[in-house]
Amino acid sequence: MSAPVSLIINMAGPDRRGLVKSLSATISNADGNWEGSRMARFAGHFAGVVHVVVSRQNVEGLKLALDELAADGLLVSVVEGGGSTEVDGIPGEALALEVVGQDRTGIVSQISQALAELGVNVEELITECSSAPMSGERLFEATAVIMIPEGVTEQDVQAGIEAIAQDLAVTISDLDD
Repeated sequence: MSAPVSLIINMAGPDRRGLVKSLSATISNADGNWEGSRMARFAGHFAGVVHVVVSRQNVEGLKLALDELAADGLLVSVVEGGGSTEVDGIPGEALALEVVGQDRTGIVSQISQALAELGVNVEELITECSSAPMSGERLFEATAVIMIPEGVTEQDVQAGIEAIAQDLAVTISDLDD
């Protein structure tokens, strides 16, 4: 029996009923195990990332089967994942980050720049724009799991993001909270 391989499958295509079923059946038929995923519907399309573990001998068969899903308009790419939970071999402290404020062009770029300047790694990021309840203005909301390196404090991260604009509310907490 060959060693297991971690694959990261990126997919996007027009939303339709049964899309996840087709994808999961393809993975299951290759004896792959669906380890985790993040998927959502955006602007009429369904997009996601799936972590799959499959035996080395079944990798090429799974890739070919995933390519066949393109006939239904699904774009799929597959990369082999690594096993490390550390970025560049540098450990850090994992924290939950929430940012809320008025939406503006480039806000994700500005926040990610502030984090990068501090050496903070973004492990997971979810963003959403909606209408603010009272004013109807566009409201930006982000939740993230970040890894802060040794020597960087929660206060450093908060100050770095709040320096972008006065209306940004930043909350940083332990993942368990």
